[in-house]
Amino acid sequence: MTPREEGFLLLTCQLGDPNCKVLTTPQLRNLFRSMEGFSLPEEARELEEADLEALGCSKELSRRILELLGRTQQLGWYLKQAKMHGCTPITRVSPGYPLFLRKRLGLESPGCLWAKGDVSLLDSPAVALVGSRSIEAENLAFAQEVGRQAARQGYTLVSGNAKGADQAAQEACLEAGGRVISVVADSLQDKEEREGLLYLSLDSFDTPFSPARALHRNRVIHALGQLTFVAQCSQGTGGTWDGTVTNLRQSLSPVFCFQDGTAATEALQSMGAWGISREDLQDFSRLTPGQWNFLQE
Repeated sequence: MTPREEGFLLLTCQLGDPNCKVLTTPQLRNLFRSMEGFSLPEEARELEEADLEALGCSKELSRRILELLGRTQQLGWYLKQAKMHGCTPITRVSPGYPLFLRKRLGLESPGCLWAKGDVSLLDSPAVALVGSRSIEAENLAFAQEVGRQAARQGYTLVSGNAKGADQAAQEACLEAGGRVISVVADSLQDKEEREGLLYLSLDSFDTPFSPARALHRNRVIHALGQLTFVAQCSQGTGGTWDGTVTNLRQSLSPVFCFQDGTAATEALQSMGAWGISREDLQDFSRLTPGQWNFLQE
């Protein structure tokens, strides 16, 4: 790990301390913009409070940055713990950080991803699947078909490992011999490694589930896929709805909703999503030309 990667981890990861106030995404974004390519020094002590104030940081923020950068011994311990659990950090300045996240989210992308499993999957073409935990039978069948077709057509499936649509699609993909990136909202510690499966967690490897983390990871799922399938959602409520609306507003990836005749699907289509049937999944390349051009990026 390079000194720059270590510095990034120190600024963005709690390192097992839930009371540690790491930099928020806006703070990190503003710091990077003000630095304009400036690299953090190898030794945190070389950076002084006055240097940070000259970059526009407040006195309080400058002190906090220096405190975060001074946790080098704690970082060493935390990395050893991560290794024991088979987890690897990939910071936004690491070579292996997903291109689609950098491209689509820019400085709003997660400061660090923690990976457990086959990290080479991050370089593979992928489609995303999102959907409700409580799901109707025909919508569940759609989610499973997305998983099977992703495997058959050579795409990695990206989903969120939640009960319902996510787990159904993931399992169908793996059973068909495919590959899955599962972006979780809880700890990686107890996740069992499996061939063709990569677990990703945002910001830390040992943080328990929280609704806020679940909402944060939804945007990452949409951004990692070259397109996103929506198996089912509830209009105006829930993480699937919020994540999909955010995607449509920010154009993270083309959205395809299962045409189930619900108000939620109609509302998403009015915002720019496409309605499709299970039969339309047989060949992703037979989507409309404009949609397929996006897949060829």
